[in-house]
Amino acid sequence: MDAAPPAPAAPTTNLEPGRAKRRIPMWDTARFVAVTLVVIGHAIQRQTTASEHALALYTFIYAFHMPAFGVISGYFSSADTPTAKRMRRTITDIVVPYIIMQTIWTVVQSLVEGGKKFNPTQPTWTLWFLLALGIFKLILPYLAQLRWPLFWAVVFSIGVGYFDNVDSTLSLSRAISLLPFFLVGWQVKQWGLFDRWYEAPRRIVVRLRIVAGAVFAAWAVACAVWIPQFKEFDLHHWFFYDDSYSGLGEDAWWAGAVRFGLMLLAALLTASFLLLVPRRNVWITQFGAATMYVYLLHTFVLYPVRESGILAGQHSAWPYVLLMVAFACAVSLFLAQPFVRRGMRWLLEPNVRWLFRRDPA
Repeated sequence: MDAAPPAPAAPTTNLEPGRAKRRIPMWDTARFVAVTLVVIGHAIQRQTTASEHALALYTFIYAFHMPAFGVISGYFSSADTPTAKRMRRTITDIVVPYIIMQTIWTVVQSLVEGGKKFNPTQPTWTLWFLLALGIFKLILPYLAQLRWPLFWAVVFSIGVGYFDNVDSTLSLSRAISLLPFFLVGWQVKQWGLFDRWYEAPRRIVVRLRIVAGAVFAAWAVACAVWIPQFKEFDLHHWFFYDDSYSGLGEDAWWAGAVRFGLMLLAALLTASFLLLVPRRNVWITQFGAATMYVYLLHTFVLYPVRESGILAGQHSAWPYVLLMVAFACAVSLFLAQPFVRRGMRWLLEPNVRWLFRRDPA
């Protein structure tokens, strides 16, 4: 089971097609690093069954990488009443790519695994995030009318885990569960925290980055030392934000407190991640505009490797885990290249103006 997907002053989504007027280097870098973590997680997933090294790395990544995507998406989202242009972009940037990729994956899995039927209400593999992103954008203007939108988002996220009938249909369980992170991103933008961070003096930046590095180091040590206990508790499945508490084997009344604690951990790690991202241009910043391509296309590269069965047994030992990490980074870099975007734009960003009625304006 995997998690993971999609710039005016910067992008309007975390996996945007690159229609920016002015890009902010820090966020482009953050997007590319985050999507590379998605690829790494998917690359090593088959090795987690037999390798505690792979499971430790997998748990480390999954604790915060999708919450980070939620924060980034929320930061560049608007709670204003949607204009016709924004509504059409939601269709062209989210709905159309989702239908195209869901159709392709239905055909692929039907040929390889058999018995697969086209069902747009059940997103395949990584496509759940496209639907979740659409839900986030749809309900944000309503949540923004409330006095404490973040508080209510947390209540919804914790509460939905008690209902077994809220499942992966239309990514509803994950959308509601991850909603607080999206709201955090939007709320942080309203507070102007990162506007101050861009201009913060070097001494403040260094101090905060030391703290952020210590947070990451502590979580890395925890994953390395306590991975047997994490495995017994099935902790990494909690980070999918998909199953109900009973589905996770914890139907006690206090299960919501566990989710809340993990959400606080994810928030701390996400904040540390963003603090560690360079504020200026670095060599990977240029690839931040290609995250949608990396996110939607990397699965086609990894699927044959994952389904071949070679990532099992002795191939789950730590040298092979490192090999898959390197392979995942290479895949991410390759798919972010300009020639890939040019060659695949017809598929992922098709011209669908014919879908829309003529705008009288």
